[in-house]
Amino acid sequence: MLIDKNTRVLIQGITGKAGSFHTKQMLAFGTKVVAGVRPGKEGCRVHGVTVFDSVRKAVKATGASASCVFVPAQFAYDAIMESIESELELIVVITEGIPVWDMMRIRKKLKSCRSLLIGPNCPGITSVDECKIGIIPGNIHKKGKVAVLSRSGTLTYDAVYQLTQAGIGQSVCIGIGGDAVLGTSFVDCLRMIEKDANTDAVLIIGEIGGLEEEEAAKFIKKHLSKPAFAYIAGLFAPEEKRMGHAGAVISGKSGRADYKISALRASGVKIIQSPALISQALKKFKQIDF
Repeated sequence: MLIDKNTRVLIQGITGKAGSFHTKQMLAFGTKVVAGVRPGKEGCRVHGVTVFDSVRKAVKATGASASCVFVPAQFAYDAIMESIESELELIVVITEGIPVWDMMRIRKKLKSCRSLLIGPNCPGITSVDECKIGIIPGNIHKKGKVAVLSRSGTLTYDAVYQLTQAGIGQSVCIGIGGDAVLGTSFVDCLRMIEKDANTDAVLIIGEIGGLEEEEAAKFIKKHLSKPAFAYIAGLFAPEEKRMGHAGAVISGKSGRADYKISALRASGVKIIQSPALISQALKKFKQIDF
C-alpha cells in the first residue's frame, strides 16, 4: 500500500534539526532516501544524501516519487505546492500548525492532480520491512496482517509496540494527522485496505473532533469485509476545549467520543475501552491469522 522497498524518497527541509535526524532514521530502516531539498544549500550532503535547491531538480536527478515535508509551518504551503507541481505520487507532511486557509487551498489543488497527501501534523507511514516515511520509530514494528490507522502519533507508537510485543504483526501503519484539515481521511485508507491482499484486519485509533470516525463507520458498514477494531480517545474531554491536536475539539454535539463509539459499534467495529487493552482485544479475536 502506497510505499514499498522501491519507493524513492526526497526530504524537504533535510538540513534542519528534525529533517536531518529523521532522515538518518529512515535510512537505517532501509528507506531509499535519494535526495534532500533546501533552497540555497544545493550540493551539500546530509548523511550521504545530496541536497538540491528545488523539488523539480531533485526529481529530475533522482527519480524520486515521494516526499517528506519537515518545512516550518509558515513555508509549508510553498513546499507542498512544489511537490504537487512536480507530480510526486505521495507527499507526507510532518509539519504542525499549517494555517487552515493554506490547507484548504492545498486540498482544492489535490482534487485536480495525481498526488496523495498524508498529514499535516502526522507521524507518517510505515510499510513494515519495506519503507518508512516520517517519524514513526522503526524498531517497534513486526511484519504481519494488521493495518493501523491513527490520528494520534503517540497512541500509534503505543499501539504498534503493544501489538508487536504480543506477537501481532502489522502490514502498514498510517498516521493521518491531527489537524482540522487533512489530505487523506480514514475512509481513503480503508478503501485501500479493503483491496490490500496483505491486510486481514484493521485497527483504528481516533479521537474527539471532526467527523473522520463517523465517516469511517459508514464506509465499514457498507464496504469493508475485514474485521475492524477501534479505540477512541477523549471520552471525558470537555466541550469547546482543544485537546492537543488542532482537530481535537468538540463543538456542541459534533465530534464527541461517545457519538463516534456508537457509530463505529453500530457498524460492527469491535470497540476497545482502553489503549492498554489494544493487543488483548485483537488476540481474543481468533479469526485473524496474525
